[in-house]
Amino acid sequence: MNIRRVRFDHPDAVKLNDQVQAEYAVRYGDEGDLTPLDATMFVPPRGLYLIAYDDRDSPVATGGWRTQDENDEGYRNGDAELKRMYVTEEFRGRGLARRILAALEEDARAAGRTRMVLETGTQQPEAIGLYTSSGYEPCAKFGYYRDYESSLCYAKAL
Repeated sequence: MNIRRVRFDHPDAVKLNDQVQAEYAVRYGDEGDLTPLDATMFVPPRGLYLIAYDDRDSPVATGGWRTQDENDEGYRNGDAELKRMYVTEEFRGRGLARRILAALEEDARAAGRTRMVLETGTQQPEAIGLYTSSGYEPCAKFGYYRDYESSLCYAKAL
C-alpha cells in the first residue's frame, strides 16, 4: 500500500468521502455525517489528509485530522480531531485503518497537538474496536453530534 498526503477536495478524497457517507446513511438511516468540513481544515500544519492506494493505484482507505481548540462545542486547546477514517469493504481487515491512524497521530504530535479526539457512533462496532485497541478511551462528548444518543466520543493523549 502506498499512503499519500492529499487535499480533502482531491477527486479521490471526494470519491471515498461519498462512499463513507453512503455507508453512514445505511448504518444510521439518515443522510450521513453533516459535520461541516472544508479542504482548508486539513492543510498542514493545522491538519493532514491521507489516502492509501492499492497496487493498481486505486484509492482504498482514507483518514485525516484537523486542529481544534477550546470552543463551545466541547473541544480543548491542543486537540486534533480525527475525521473521515474509512476503508473500502474489499480492503478491510488488512490493517490499513491502523496504519493511517498511526500516521495521523504521529503527524498531529509533530504539529504540537496534545490530544487526538474522535467521534464515532453506536452502529460502527469495527471503528470502536480499532480505537479502543489503539489506546483511545471514552471522553466527554464534543462536536456536531455531541447531543445525539448514538454519538460516542473518544480521546488519546499524544
